[in-house]
Amino acid sequence: MEAKTLTGACLCGSVRYTVQGDPQRAYHCHCDRCRKATGTGHASNLVVAGTLTWNTGEALVRQFKVPEAQRFTNTFCSECGGRVPRSVAGSGTVMIPMGSLNDDPGIEPQARIFLGSGAAWSCNGQVLPGFDERPG
Repeated sequence: MEAKTLTGACLCGSVRYTVQGDPQRAYHCHCDRCRKATGTGHASNLVVAGTLTWNTGEALVRQFKVPEAQRFTNTFCSECGGRVPRSVAGSGTVMIPMGSLNDDPGIEPQARIFLGSGAAWSCNGQVLPGFDERPG
């Protein structure tokens, strides 16, 4: 992939960021930690070889690292709780929660990972109806 400039923000917009680099891979992660951090069936994460710049709100960024976790860190806005990216120490990569992006990264998730710890009700291959808005 070619270098991209991606922008995003937390839910309340107080934390805004720019990531410059090459999107490498994207996954829907079903591990227990991602499910608990998002409150959903999976987290959609994008890995970019590049750099993260905080445009606004850096002082509001908080991190929670599960003590026994080798790689997992939940990075979020302290005002709204919205997840935001983190630079992965020593790797030259940035992990972006895809839902925080303002831009199309030009890459779609390639796999569902950690399905063994996934919730039985989440993404089990069942075809569900789709709606543009909340059904009436």
